[in-house]
Amino acid sequence: MRLLVFFGIMVLVSSCAVNRPFSASKTNTVYKKYAASELEKDYTIFEGVLKTEHPGLYWYAPADSVEYYFKAGRAQIKDSMTEVQFRYLLSYITAKIRCGHTTVRASRDYFNGRDSLRTHQFPLNLKLWPDTAMVTANLNRRDSNIQRGAFITAIDGLPIQQIVDSLFEFLSADGYNLTHKYQTLSNRGVFSSLYLSRFGYKPSFAVDFIDTLGNQRHAVLPIYKPIKDTSMRIGEFPPPPGRLTHKERKQLNIYAARSLRIDTALSTGFMDLNTFTRDAKLHNFFKKAFKQLDKNNIQNLVIDLRANGGGSVTNSNLLTKYIAQQKFKIADTLFAVSRHSPYGRYQETRFTNWLFLNLMTRKKKDGYYHFRYFEGKYFKPKKKFHFDGQVYILSGGNTFSAATLVMQSLRPQTNVTIVGEESGGGAYGNNAWLIPEVTLPHTGVRFRLPLFRLVIDKNEHKGYGVQPEIYSLPTSPAIRRLADFKMDTVIELIKNNKKSY
Repeated sequence: MRLLVFFGIMVLVSSCAVNRPFSASKTNTVYKKYAASELEKDYTIFEGVLKTEHPGLYWYAPADSVEYYFKAGRAQIKDSMTEVQFRYLLSYITAKIRCGHTTVRASRDYFNGRDSLRTHQFPLNLKLWPDTAMVTANLNRRDSNIQRGAFITAIDGLPIQQIVDSLFEFLSADGYNLTHKYQTLSNRGVFSSLYLSRFGYKPSFAVDFIDTLGNQRHAVLPIYKPIKDTSMRIGEFPPPPGRLTHKERKQLNIYAARSLRIDTALSTGFMDLNTFTRDAKLHNFFKKAFKQLDKNNIQNLVIDLRANGGGSVTNSNLLTKYIAQQKFKIADTLFAVSRHSPYGRYQETRFTNWLFLNLMTRKKKDGYYHFRYFEGKYFKPKKKFHFDGQVYILSGGNTFSAATLVMQSLRPQTNVTIVGEESGGGAYGNNAWLIPEVTLPHTGVRFRLPLFRLVIDKNEHKGYGVQPEIYSLPTSPAIRRLADFKMDTVIELIKNNKKSY
C-alpha cells in the first residue's frame, strides 16, 4: 500500500527545475507602498521558513555569515517600500544562500498585470560573458546609433562590469557558478528588468560603446516604450493569421518543448529538449524518437539541453536509460531537514508534501529525513531501441537541475561528449525535488522553497556545474553573424569523425 501511495505522490510532486526570473517594470502596482510593519512581518516569515526548512541554507556559508545577511536585510526595512523594492531586498538575501532553486517572484497581483509591464524597458538586449557585453538588439528600431555587434563599455558613467557585478548580487545560482548568472542576464528581458530595478527608471540613458568598426562612441538612448514604438503601427505588418485552436496551441507548445530532426547525409539526429516537465509528454516522444533513430541506423545523436531548466526526474532518467551503457545512479544522498512546518499555511501543496515526507522518508542518525528510494539506487539501461552511437550533448548556463543529472550520469561514457559551457546546475548536487511556492501574506511576494538536498556525486568538486569536455564559448564574430557556435562545433566534430572512418 505504501508503495502505491509513493508512486502516486511521485507523479504529483517529484521535480527538479529552475524558475526564470520575472521581468518587472513601472506600473501602478509598483507605486503601491507597504508599511514597514507589514514588511517586517513578511520578512520574519521569509526568514523563519528558510531557517526551519531550507536543506542547504548553510551549504556554502557558515551559520554566522547567513545570520549576518538576515540581520542586514532586516535593517534595511526602515520605512515603507514598494513591492519591487521589497523583492529586490529578498533577492539579495536568497542570492547569498547560493541555491539556484531558491528564487523570489512577483505577487500574483503584480504578475497578472504583466501586459502593462511592457510600457518601459531598457532599450538594449545584451549578450554577456566575462569582460564582454555585446548588443544583440536595439529595441528602438529607428535608432541607428548602436547596432547589433557593438560592445557596451559604460552606462550613465558606470563601467559595464561594475554594473554586471552589482546585478550578480541579486541572482541565485548553484554554488559559485557564474556561467548561469551571465546567461541569466543574457536571457531576454532580464538585464532590462534588473537594471531598471537596481538603477531606476529614467527617460534616457547615456551609453558608451565601441561600434562594429572599432570606434569609441557615446550616445544617449531614450527608454523603450513599446506602445509608442512607430514600428508597431497598424498596417506596417500583415495582419496576424486566424486564432489558433486550443489543440493547435497545445501542439505548438509541445513541439517547442521537444523535437527530433534527422539529417541522413550526416547520419545524425538532432534532438531539442527544452524541458523535462511532465506536460511535455516525453515518454511517448522518447519511445518514438529512439525507434526512428534505430530504424534509420543513425550513428550520431546531438541532444540540445542548453535551454533545459529541468523538470521531472522520471523523464530525465528515461532519457538516460536510452543512452547509458551500464547501470547508473543519480543520488548519493537525498534528504529533508524537517517533516513539519510552522509556516505550512503559506505554502502551496503543503498537504501533499507533508504526506510525501511522512510516508516516504525515514529519519537517520544524522537527524535528517532521507528519501531512501533514490539514495544509492542504480537504474538499468533500456534494451529496446537503445542508442549505441556517438552522443553529443550541448550545454550552457541555462542547463539546470534535472538536465544536469543527465549529463553527470552520461559524462563518463566514451561515446558521450559534452560540448559548450559549464552547466548552470551544480555537478555536486542541488536543493530541489519538492519545491513549493511560499506566499508572504501582506505583500503577496512569492519565493520558491526546495525541501530536499540532493547530493549527486559526493566525490565531485563542490560549487560548480558539469564541465564540458569540449568548450565552445561565445565569440564576437559568431554572435554578429547570428551563428550557432556550439552547434557548429558539434557538426564539425561529426564531419571529422566521418573522415576518420
